[in-house]
Amino acid sequence: MNLTPRLKQILQAMLEQDGVIPVKDLASRIGVSKRTVQRELEHIENDLKPYQITFETKTGKGVWLSGREEDKRKLLEELQRADNYDVSNRDDRRKRLILEILKDKGLKKMFYYASRFQVSEATISSDLEAVEGWLKEHRLVVTRKPGSGIEVNGTEKSYRRAIRAFIEENMDTRVLQEFYEDKSEILEDRASLGGMRQILRDDVLKRVVGCISGMDDSRVQTLTEHSYVGLVLHISIAMSRILKGEIIEQKDFWPNGLEQDEDYSLAQEITCLLQEEFQAEIPQIETAYICLHLKGAKHQNIEWNERKTVEMERKELLDLINEMINAFDSQSAFAIKQDDEFIQGLLAHLQPTFIRLAYDMKISNPVLEEIKQAYPEIFANSRRAAAVLEQWIGKPIPEAEIGFLAIHFGAAQVRMQKQRENIRQVSVGIVCASGIGISRLMLSKLERIFRDSIQLEAFGQNDLTPYVVGRMDFFVSSIGLRNFEGDVIQVNPLLNDQDIQQIRQKILYYQRMPQKKQGETEFTLQLERVNILAMQIKTILQYMEVFKVSNDINFQELVIAISEKMSPYRDRQMMIQEDLERRERLGSQVFAEFGFALLHARTKGVIRPSFCVCKTKDNKEFCDPYFKKIGAVLVMLIPVDDNIPVNSEIFGYVSSGLIEDYELLTSFMTGEKEEIRQALSHHLRKFFNQYFDTIR
Repeated sequence: MNLTPRLKQILQAMLEQDGVIPVKDLASRIGVSKRTVQRELEHIENDLKPYQITFETKTGKGVWLSGREEDKRKLLEELQRADNYDVSNRDDRRKRLILEILKDKGLKKMFYYASRFQVSEATISSDLEAVEGWLKEHRLVVTRKPGSGIEVNGTEKSYRRAIRAFIEENMDTRVLQEFYEDKSEILEDRASLGGMRQILRDDVLKRVVGCISGMDDSRVQTLTEHSYVGLVLHISIAMSRILKGEIIEQKDFWPNGLEQDEDYSLAQEITCLLQEEFQAEIPQIETAYICLHLKGAKHQNIEWNERKTVEMERKELLDLINEMINAFDSQSAFAIKQDDEFIQGLLAHLQPTFIRLAYDMKISNPVLEEIKQAYPEIFANSRRAAAVLEQWIGKPIPEAEIGFLAIHFGAAQVRMQKQRENIRQVSVGIVCASGIGISRLMLSKLERIFRDSIQLEAFGQNDLTPYVVGRMDFFVSSIGLRNFEGDVIQVNPLLNDQDIQQIRQKILYYQRMPQKKQGETEFTLQLERVNILAMQIKTILQYMEVFKVSNDINFQELVIAISEKMSPYRDRQMMIQEDLERRERLGSQVFAEFGFALLHARTKGVIRPSFCVCKTKDNKEFCDPYFKKIGAVLVMLIPVDDNIPVNSEIFGYVSSGLIEDYELLTSFMTGEKEEIRQALSHHLRKFFNQYFDTIR
C-alpha cells in the first residue's frame, strides 16, 4: 500500500466507524490535530481509486467513505495487515534498530540501516548513539570500523539475555487478544511485536509457529499468551541467525545437569521439529536456551506430580509460601492461606521466578510504577514477602519481581474484601458501529483484565434501545454517541492504559451501588436466588454431622473416616478422599494458632453442600504431630453442580466467621451437636439477612 502510516490510521478509523464522522472526532481518535487530518485528506481521492471507494465530505456534518461493502471490507483487511511503520516516529525506529541488530549482528554499513529505515545516514548514526546505552546494559558493545561499517560484539549469553529483555519490554499485548484464542493462526497476521514484523523474516516466523502450535504437550498448551508469543519470537530470531551461521557453541555456558532437567526433553523435541522444518543443523546450545526459556515461562495453571520443582520439594515450596504470607500481613494470613486461587497462582508464578533469578534473567514489569503509586501499602507488604524469598534462594529480588508478587497478594485482598462487602458484578455494554467488529476485540480484552468482576455484552449503535440502556450499568464505546442518556465512556478502539484506568474506576463505583431494578423479570431472578440460598442453608443445617475419632488417628486415616461419614458409597468415598488430599497438598489447612484444621474441597463425592465437625473421643488434642496439637477438624464439601458459586459464598462466610466471631469458634470447639447446629444456624441467618438487605 502506497499510503502514509497516518493516512492508513485515518482510513481504518473511518472504515470502522462506517458512517459520517466529524473531522474533530476523527482527529481525537487518531491522536493528532484537526489540521493534520485535513492535510492528510487533501489528496485522498487518488489514493482510493484503486479500491473503487470514494471520499465524501459535507461542511458542518463530517466525512465518510462511499462504496460497496465488499470493497470497504477488502480495504480494511489490507489496512489491518499492513505494517504501519512511521519513519518520523523516533522511538519506534530505534526499537526497530535494536531488533535488527539482535537478529543479525554481522558487520553492516550505515547505508544498510539508512535504507532499511528510510532515513539518512546521519539520522541512523544519531539513533545508534541513542541505543548504545541499552545494548551496553546487556553487555553488547557497538564497534565502528571506518570504511567498513559497524559491528556489535558480545557473548551468545549476552545476546540471548538482550533478546529476552527486548521481547519483555516491547511485547504489544493489545495485538495478542485474538491470536492466543487459536494458536494455529499464523503469528505474523495477529501479533507484530509493536508493528515490527517486517524486520523479522515472515517465512521464518510462520514456520516456527507451525512447529510450536502443532505440539501436543501440556507444557506448551498451558503457556500464557505472553510466554507463548515470547517463546515463538525468541526462537524465530534465533533461527534467523542460525540460518546465517552466526551462533557458535559455548560450552562454558552450559548449566550443570541441564540435560537431566524435565524440560530438556521438550526442548529437544522442539529442536528436532525445527531441524526437520528448516533442514538445518541446529547447535546444541540452542536446545539449552529453549529449555531455559520454557523453564522461565509462565503457565495458566500448575499440575502437581512427584517431580521436584526447581530442586525444591513440594512441601518446601508450600512452606515458603506460608512464610511469605505471614510476612505480608500476619493479621490476614489465615484468610489468605485459604484462598485456593491465590495459592495456585503463586505456585505457578514462583516456578519461573526461581529460574529467572537463578540465571539472572531480567523481566520487565510495565505496571510497576502504577502499582507503587496506586497501592503503596500492598507493595510495601510485598517487599517483606520478597525478603523471605530472597533469604530462601540467596539472590536479591528486583522491584519488577516484587511488583508481580504485589499483583498476586493484591488480588487475594480484593477477594477477601468482596467476602466482607456487598460487592456485585457490574453489567457493561461494549458499543461499536456494528456490534460485530471492534466491540468484540474490546470485549475480549476487558474479559481478560476484569474477569468475573463484570458481565459484558457487545452492541451495535442501533441496538441501544431503552430496554438495553436500562439493564446495563454503563457503556464503553469506540464511537461518539449523540443524545445518549446512559452512562458512557468513549475510548480508543485499542483500549490504551488511560482507557483501562477509566473503566476500572467506573467498575469500582458500580460494584458498590445497588443493582438496577428491572421490574418483574429481575424480581423473579432475585426470588429464585433467595430460594436457592435458603435451600442450601437449610440443607447444610439439616445434614450437619459431628463425630469423634481416636486421639491417635493420622491424617490419611482421618480423611478415610470423613469420607465414610459423608457418603455410604465406596466410589464417592474415594472421590472425597482424593479431593481432600489434593487440596491439602496445595497448602496445609491445619491452623495451630487457632486450634483447628479446616478441610475443604469441591468434589463429586457429595450431592449436597456438607459440613461436619470432627473431634477426639476425649475432647482433647489430636496426638499425631501432623495436627500440631489442634482440638477439632472442620470439614466443608461443595458438590460439583450449578450451585457452586452460592455454596462457595456460604462456606466462605462461615470460614471468615471462624476468626472474626469468637463465640462461633468456641461453639465448634467445645459444643455438642445441637449447640454447634444452633451456633451455625445463627451465623448463617446473619449471612442470609445481609443478602436479603441488598435486594430490598
